[in-house]
Amino acid sequence: MKRRASLLALALVLASPRARAIDPFEIQVYDGTANDPGAPGLELHVNRVFSGLTTAASPELPQNHQSHFTLEPSLGLTPFWELGGYFETALRGDGTFDYAGVKLRSKFVTPKGWQPHLRLGVNLEVSLLPSTYDRNRWGGEIRPIVAWENERWLFAVNPIVDLSFAGPDASQGPTFQPAGMAKVKIADELALGFEYYADLGPISGFVPLRQEEHYLYEAADLLSIPHFELNAGVGEGLTAASNGFVAKIILGYEWEHDAGEVRAVSTR
Repeated sequence: MKRRASLLALALVLASPRARAIDPFEIQVYDGTANDPGAPGLELHVNRVFSGLTTAASPELPQNHQSHFTLEPSLGLTPFWELGGYFETALRGDGTFDYAGVKLRSKFVTPKGWQPHLRLGVNLEVSLLPSTYDRNRWGGEIRPIVAWENERWLFAVNPIVDLSFAGPDASQGPTFQPAGMAKVKIADELALGFEYYADLGPISGFVPLRQEEHYLYEAADLLSIPHFELNAGVGEGLTAASNGFVAKIILGYEWEHDAGEVRAVSTR
């Protein structure tokens, strides 16, 4: 009887859904750029889980049929330092509109002109979310940034370390959530390519492949319109622990502070 009880408990643990996962509100690979000193910016992140997981670790809500809306204001402080924040909301599958949390971030990058093609940086973030969207509530991330770009190609890698400061997952320690992209530029009009996102589980011991999240997005960036940023993509989950199909779009605008004036400049 004791053996049966132990096997049943183990089966329940293995069958239970994972709690920590890839951030569903900001699906973006950082490319090592930042606002100029004194320049404010604003981004709107919108994505929709058309086909997703129908279970979640309580009290989190399943992501199936959720839509996420995030406003991200930012401000350049120095040639290498940018501050930003996130105000997150969600539309559930049943039509309920929710407040979904706030985040603050501090991004450091190599200044413009440091190298002709290589950019390096790190983004530090702290978050406070409702338990229905993160059962740990208090969290953060350390996001190193490595990017290489020329007139034809853009490559970037973000080996993200995700942190839970409290809650049931804090004892697991940091998790590893790598992201990257590879894109080709077409006549200075578009950049087309792929974005990849994954969650491999705790750094102390990655989870089995069936419990990992892996996504591949076909993505495009509009390059031809000054003052404006547009990134759009569709993503497919590659494992059983991933959402099946997600669509996303990011709209952005940046201003430059110049001689007491605020004027628009191109962002990318």
